[in-house]
Amino acid sequence: MHAADLALARLLRLASPMLPVGGFSYSQGLEAAIEHGWVKDEATALAWIGDVLGLSMGAFEAPVWCRLYGAWASGDVRAVSRWNEFFSAARETAELRAETCQMGYSLRALLVDGGEFESSRLEGLRAVSQPTLPTVFSFACVAWAIPTRQALLAYVWASLENQVSAAMRTVPLGQTAGQRLLARLSDRLPEVVDAALEAEDDDLSNCAPGLAIASCRHETQYTRLFRS
Repeated sequence: MHAADLALARLLRLASPMLPVGGFSYSQGLEAAIEHGWVKDEATALAWIGDVLGLSMGAFEAPVWCRLYGAWASGDVRAVSRWNEFFSAARETAELRAETCQMGYSLRALLVDGGEFESSRLEGLRAVSQPTLPTVFSFACVAWAIPTRQALLAYVWASLENQVSAAMRTVPLGQTAGQRLLARLSDRLPEVVDAALEAEDDDLSNCAPGLAIASCRHETQYTRLFRS
């Protein structure tokens, strides 16, 4: 198989909803937004998910992912640990922090137990305490020589797809409505990725108060389908 084709196949694995890291069990506060009537149909789902994409993922998580990718690429495990701790500390609620740590733990276990890497290649990954999802995802992309922009696009896409899937199950929305959401929101992904790649450290911001409030309310919500 051509090297570029192999890298693409591996990237599709990482971005697939079948990746056994538990992403389907999280809504990132969307379930609470639905419970409180902030999201109630296709239009409000588009607005909510679009805002999370721009204000949380685009302005913060994606730029941090870029820094983690760069640190792995240069073999700087100390920088990896620093950005991993930074991202974990910046999660607004206990649920959001538990989500990224649980998914990071599960993905690391999958990579360690999968037998695709030599033990020496995994030493840096094993050295990171409580790795978050972007930390482990970026490690795999560097290890598999997946180009930065393509890798980040897949990472953001996977998050977007999970949000739309949660909305489809909980609002609820039909399959066609879900595809309309994905079509409209995916048009924004190149801009989100480009901005993340160009962002300076001082540009990082995860100021999304509606997301934080929804996540806080989800922690005490009486009935829940999702873990966040």
